[in-house]
Amino acid sequence: MEIVAGVDEAGRGPLAGPVVASAVILPEDHGIEGLADSKKLTPKKREKLYNEITAVAQVGVGIISHKKIDQINILQGTYQAMGQALRSLSQKPDKALIDGFALPDQTIKNEGIIDGDNKVRSISAASIIAKVTRDRIMKSVDPIFPEYGFAKHKGYGTKQHMEALKALKATPIHRKSFEPVKVNLPNIGWLKSSKGVGKLGEQLVALQYLNNGYQIIEMNRTCSHYGELDIIAEKNGQWVFIEVKTATKDQIGGPVLKVDKSKLQKLESAIQYYLSEQDDEKDIRLDVATVMLGKKPIIKNYKGVTLD
Repeated sequence: MEIVAGVDEAGRGPLAGPVVASAVILPEDHGIEGLADSKKLTPKKREKLYNEITAVAQVGVGIISHKKIDQINILQGTYQAMGQALRSLSQKPDKALIDGFALPDQTIKNEGIIDGDNKVRSISAASIIAKVTRDRIMKSVDPIFPEYGFAKHKGYGTKQHMEALKALKATPIHRKSFEPVKVNLPNIGWLKSSKGVGKLGEQLVALQYLNNGYQIIEMNRTCSHYGELDIIAEKNGQWVFIEVKTATKDQIGGPVLKVDKSKLQKLESAIQYYLSEQDDEKDIRLDVATVMLGKKPIIKNYKGVTLD
């Protein structure tokens, strides 16, 4: 019997975040009811079907970052994400059915089907996997950029998003090659005048931790008179508190990147204050990160900092 994979993507249109594709090989007796184009389903229904699909089907996922999209364009990024998804399947299919148009790369024989996510169940399943995967990614970055509302609009050009983009400029996860972003890119002068240098450094460090498997819980948490915790993250049952020091090239040699003993003592007090408000107990760790802003930011991490 011919093994057929359905393939679809999510995230071609947004101004920020990756494009995600999925390939799904559904068994004939999958027994899943309600498969449809993911855009026609509620988030709750998509999550339910996601769990049902992953329980019985072979699933592959491909993710192409915003940076790669800027390098090769969104169409090529979509093709690459679909190719990744197909290659990540545990079993190579004999044929792939693609929502929309066929892939130019025919390493695996494939066929485009217009409106395929409504016509072919395996494509419907792929659209659900891709959509849920991408939505989860955008929700995970929301605490890093709370003013933008990524958890709500997932990076699409809604009124809220466009207003934030114009007022606050583009974030490190925006697609710089997209026109609404291209005209709203921050520069060092704007960052200095808007007091955004430190904020950008914190965002870059938080993204680095996120990409290393940490969950970002909160940014810029005020802890009474003890001051602010720049980043609160969690991984493997451990709270990680990250103090971030950011500078531009013209500040090299100054005190801006230094964390002295007095500052560490204030951080320890702020951490204890934060922990006193939490219901669950976890191990804790204090990290310090420095960011030197330039054409390519330089980030250095110092993990497990102590007062000794």
